[in-house]
Amino acid sequence: MDKELILNLNEKVIEKAKIYAQHHKISLSKLIETYLSSLIENKPEEIKITPLVESLSGVVTIPNDFDEKGDYADYLTC
Repeated sequence: MDKELILNLNEKVIEKAKIYAQHHKISLSKLIETYLSSLIENKPEEIKITPLVESLSGVVTIPNDFDEKGDYADYLTC
């Protein structure tokens, strides 16, 4: 059952959304409904860590004063 919903949105966002919907041959209402449905229905799957990756956890230690940006810059300039 459809029900009316009133939204207050930025005018530029509305205009761009209307153009997007028109190009995709879909109503703006259906576009918003589809987006909201995707937010509430698509639950992220839990990432499974393989035994190999689990065994590598903690193998490498990094000093507290490690400068990754500086080292990366040095790597790029060599």
